[in-house]
Amino acid sequence: MAEVLEYNLAQHGYEVRVARDGQQGLREIRLRRPELVVLDLMLPMIEGLDVCRLLRADPAMHGVLVLMLTARAEEADELLGFSVGADDYVTKPFSVRVLLQRIAALLRRNRPGGADADVTESQGIVIDRRRHRATAGEAPLELTPSEFELLAALVQQPGRAYSRAELIDVALGDDAIVLERTIDVHIRALRKKLGPYADRVQTVRGVGYRLRDPADVSAALDA
Repeated sequence: MAEVLEYNLAQHGYEVRVARDGQQGLREIRLRRPELVVLDLMLPMIEGLDVCRLLRADPAMHGVLVLMLTARAEEADELLGFSVGADDYVTKPFSVRVLLQRIAALLRRNRPGGADADVTESQGIVIDRRRHRATAGEAPLELTPSEFELLAALVQQPGRAYSRAELIDVALGDDAIVLERTIDVHIRALRKKLGPYADRVQTVRGVGYRLRDPADVSAALDA
């Protein structure tokens, strides 16, 4: 079922990641912060209801949509799904076409700004995923695909410290077999291209990297 959904969603232009259990799913969601999660309830490791509860308890995941997909068709199950924070609830068996319509409707509801919802900005750095463009202070950045994905992850969650292993997953894919120091090389190249905005990318000693927290900047200005 996951393969069928992945294929159909990709055919409709969505960028899709598949997780095979609740633990992997939480890791992927926190790492990439997708717009929408299609969440099966019957998952190994951590079941779907608990995944949803944990997401809703995490302030960094505010705004991530959750569509529950389950064989539990009883009204009580549906009410429970909504009570833990689901945005929609689809029961099996289902039509892929109907599911795609429900996904599109949820995303439209969550995108009051239209195409601007694909644009992420922090501290003068702008990531436009739809056009695959990045700018710093309105100056275009000529980035490799890996550098683009690295910067996009950092800008999406400013202040969050990413480990090198997490950044390898973001930039190169979780199947990549590379040394963690490879990320250091990418970060050096990225800082060079950012020019006067290079100081936004901070090293977190013993962990990895983060985009400077805007709250730290505000506190410094108020001091």
